Amino acid sequence: MRNFYSICLSFLIAGPALAEEIGCVTTTWKLFGANHRICVQAFGDPKVPGVACHVSQAKTGGVSGSLGLAQDPSQFSLACRQVGPITLPAKLPSDETIFSEDTSVLFKETKVVRLWDEKNRTLVYLAISRKLIDGAPANSISTVPVMPWGPR
Repeated sequence: MRNFYSICLSFLIAGPALAEEIGCVTTTWKLFGANHRICVQAFGDPKVPGVACHVSQAKTGGVSGSLGLAQDPSQFSLACRQVGPITLPAKLPSDETIFSEDTSVLFKETKVVRLWDEKNRTLVYLAISRKLIDGAPANSISTVPVMPWGPR
């Protein structure tokens, strides 16, 4: 029952989703401090039930990473899928931030924006980094067509 109230509260707040860490894989072993790793997080779209997204992000280790002072690289990947019946709200904004996470102490974040492609009835999820890399931000895209769920 407590989960039910948590879910209801998240829909009332309707801000960016909170992510659940699924796990991490070490990419480089460090003698001092945490290892460099890739971590996977899962989150649902707070306004569109039936959609789940997973984002993988590089996490800097070492002493500075362990102290929270390192800047994580702008390396990530995004996958979103239909996991149940999709219920679109009456007024779905054409674009809306549904997930945001700081990736450094100063002015760097990864965020996921939901776009609505009305013509193709498709939800488009775009992950971007707020830090520019060679003139363009790192980005990743995933799409979820809005289709019936289960037997017809």
